[in-house]
Amino acid sequence: MTTDVDYAIEPALTAAEFIDVLVRSTLAERRPVDEPDRIAAMLAYADIVVTARVGGRLVGVARAVSDFSYCCYLSDLAVDEAFQRRGIGRELIRRTHAAAGRRTMLILLAAPKARDYYPHIGMAPHDSCWVIRGETAPDLR
Repeated sequence: MTTDVDYAIEPALTAAEFIDVLVRSTLAERRPVDEPDRIAAMLAYADIVVTARVGGRLVGVARAVSDFSYCCYLSDLAVDEAFQRRGIGRELIRRTHAAAGRRTMLILLAAPKARDYYPHIGMAPHDSCWVIRGETAPDLR
């Protein structure tokens, strides 16, 4: 793990900083970075926001929603491409899981470019995840 990285729980992380690291991580390809109000709401309603900073600059973030008892959905894990392969993502996951409670099941949907990363750090795939995308949601009435 990189020793010059400062990690913190940052519930007041700004949308601008979050968008910036999403862009530098490539996660912006799958997040509404052109809608800052939506990004701000994503942060405001998150239960856990863990950050990684180098010299004060945000280089990584984990954003999660949790019941702090049974499950924790790690909805965003972003690490600046220039800082990847230094253990920052692994440490953000570890700290997120610790904040949620180690008895919780940590759940995430992998970005296509990161599919090979998660087994490498000991996460197991799950074969029955189902989604309804907001933009194309069927009327379930």
